[in-house]
Amino acid sequence: MDIYDSAQGRRSAILQRLRADSSVNVSQLSREFGVSEVTIRKDLRILKERKLLVRVHGGAILTATAAVNEMEEADFNFKQMINAEQKRAIGRAAAEHIRNGDTILIDSGTTALEVAKNLHKFNDLTIITNSINAMAEALKYRRFRVILLGGSVRGSSNSLVGPLAESNLKLFYCDKLFLGVDSFSMEDGLSTPSMEEASTNQVMISRAREVIAVFDSSKVNKRAMAFIAMPDKINTVITDSRIAHNVKTQLREMGVNVETVSV
Repeated sequence: MDIYDSAQGRRSAILQRLRADSSVNVSQLSREFGVSEVTIRKDLRILKERKLLVRVHGGAILTATAAVNEMEEADFNFKQMINAEQKRAIGRAAAEHIRNGDTILIDSGTTALEVAKNLHKFNDLTIITNSINAMAEALKYRRFRVILLGGSVRGSSNSLVGPLAESNLKLFYCDKLFLGVDSFSMEDGLSTPSMEEASTNQVMISRAREVIAVFDSSKVNKRAMAFIAMPDKINTVITDSRIAHNVKTQLREMGVNVETVSV
């Protein structure tokens, strides 16, 4: 089944189109996805209720004023919707790397959050995170030791960053770090729009025995403002099967394990 046959996949695609073009049209989306205009209007209504777009006659838009402010506030929810099925599959695959008794570190990315949602088969884990969302997921199991790092709250990602978070990180050694990535390239490495997130991620990498980067293929061949690390600092990359073959080859030649999931 094509991912666009599902409501979640279709809404994810609508958001991607909106981010790229700044506007979408109901009739055009109806033809593209092979569904009725009523279905598309329902999709847009749901996305509007989640503060992920602004409805206008005949479609939806992003604006340079109020809508941008709404998007910034809803940034984490927006990111969760993008390539959601790929992220869920990556999270399931990443959880297979965990063993009972591990101390795992989960960062604040939306794909890393999917790891926290796939810990059902474990009985003994210590989970350290700077993600408020990952902490909430980990607490649902009611059997793990969960440590939330202190720090300044970054609202757009529901994460804790800054000197206090980094100081607390240095108290721990971790078996595995699950690191989400905003942007990745072989030439420029891992990067993120936030300097504070980048600095906190760098300390995370230094405290982990094994670094597992989890990101969907849309993040590849992109560069954000703040540098985190070069690819040789990663032990394993888990991504979807759409990643370019040459990127897989370069990573493997570098000694990085690459796993791909299909959706």
